[in-house]
Amino acid sequence: MGFLEILLVVISSAGLLHGVFFASYLCFFNKKRSLPNLLLGLILIFMAFRIGKSVMLYFGDDLEPLFIFAGLSFLLIIGPLLRWYILGMTRARFALPKRYLLELAPFVLVFAMSFFLNKDWFNEHNREAIVLFASSIIFIYLHLAFYIFMAARGVRNVRKTHPKAQRTKSQAAILKWLRLLLIGFVVIWISYVLNIIEDTVPYIIGPIVYSVVIYYLSYRAFKLKSTQMDGDAFGKGDKAALFERITKIMIEKKIYLEPDVSLASLSKLVEKSAQKTSEAINQYAKQNFNDFINYYRIQDAKRMLLDGHAEKYTISAIAFDNGFSSLSSFNTAFKKFEGTTPSAYRTRGGG
Repeated sequence: MGFLEILLVVISSAGLLHGVFFASYLCFFNKKRSLPNLLLGLILIFMAFRIGKSVMLYFGDDLEPLFIFAGLSFLLIIGPLLRWYILGMTRARFALPKRYLLELAPFVLVFAMSFFLNKDWFNEHNREAIVLFASSIIFIYLHLAFYIFMAARGVRNVRKTHPKAQRTKSQAAILKWLRLLLIGFVVIWISYVLNIIEDTVPYIIGPIVYSVVIYYLSYRAFKLKSTQMDGDAFGKGDKAALFERITKIMIEKKIYLEPDVSLASLSKLVEKSAQKTSEAINQYAKQNFNDFINYYRIQDAKRMLLDGHAEKYTISAIAFDNGFSSLSSFNTAFKKFEGTTPSAYRTRGGG
């Protein structure tokens, strides 16, 4: 074995061991013993088996079909685990339903089948064996691709239901971490799929790519503190529920149209202290009280400015109708949100 091959063994094995150590930390030594951390730990353990098979196949001679098929079968459990992990990181108080275990059936089937294979069955004259092996590989990689897609769609749905402007720091950190994790899985998947196409990339590239990805992901996980979080970050706490009440009042009662609306009057309506009301607005609207009120006023003013039936109204009238106490304050607020004056906005028809 030459120096280059030794170096490749060291790099790929180091990544494999690092993944195992990271998994051990998540499952046994992390202060936060949560289901998502356990799922991520299992993903890393099964991925280590898969990578170990690749290293043995590249550097070993005449590897038993049992090890080849068993190693491939682990990809059939990684997909479901990844989807469950995403759910655990984005749903409050997530508990794994028993019916989800049915998703492990393909893994159990292929893993069990691997014990009945032997070298004699795999020879160049056995077309059935070649077809079975090729079909199994295609199915396994498509299976993983399907679950990566499902996991990505789940993250996308969470991003839609939790707009960027209304996310807490924990929610933003979790979504960023999940995005990096999915990108990492896509990169690993591509590297192994390219191995299927003969001579596209050396087989050892898969383990090396995994090593690079797992080092980077573990670094980002600690940087974002994702191992200390779970789906409870997306649960509706007191502030979230309060902000929903505030938003509902703004839309239904349109109190922003009142010139004398104040933090105190809004707090009285939601039956909370001014401090808690202000904190909820700051956290979820990312605005102070005045900007929060003016935002709603400007939205109504924009509609009036573009309404053909409202052309008879002057800009001053529109300003006062939408709760502003003076034309200058209306112009200032409008330019702050829209980047232009009300008259210019009306002239060019919005946009």
